[in-house]
Amino acid sequence: MKLILALGLALAVIACSEPPPPPKPVAKAAAPTPPPAPPKPEIKPEPPKPDPNKELAAKVKQALEAPETKLPSGAIDVTAADGRVSLWGAVATATQRSRAAQVASKVEGVKGVDNQLKVVRGS
Repeated sequence: MKLILALGLALAVIACSEPPPPPKPVAKAAAPTPPPAPPKPEIKPEPPKPDPNKELAAKVKQALEAPETKLPSGAIDVTAADGRVSLWGAVATATQRSRAAQVASKVEGVKGVDNQLKVVRGS
């Protein structure tokens, strides 16, 4: 019996003295990678459309400020709506007032002129 006990003790010492073997790595099943998404077409915002009323008002303002009109350059404001142009501001004489309406009416695209210019002496 001592022999069996000695052999058991020897086996226990030998088993405890060796480090355990490293665990075997478990191969993970690789998840299939999804195919790359097709590139989305880039949506570009549409450029703003020019406002025809603003363009017409700018044309009339440019015509009124031309040197040959002999009108006060910054004294007349212009608005437009559907081809109808309104003139606002102050001029020195009735002749300048009627001349401004005449010049505005000759601009391409003008269907009518609403002359709201005021004659103010000394302006």
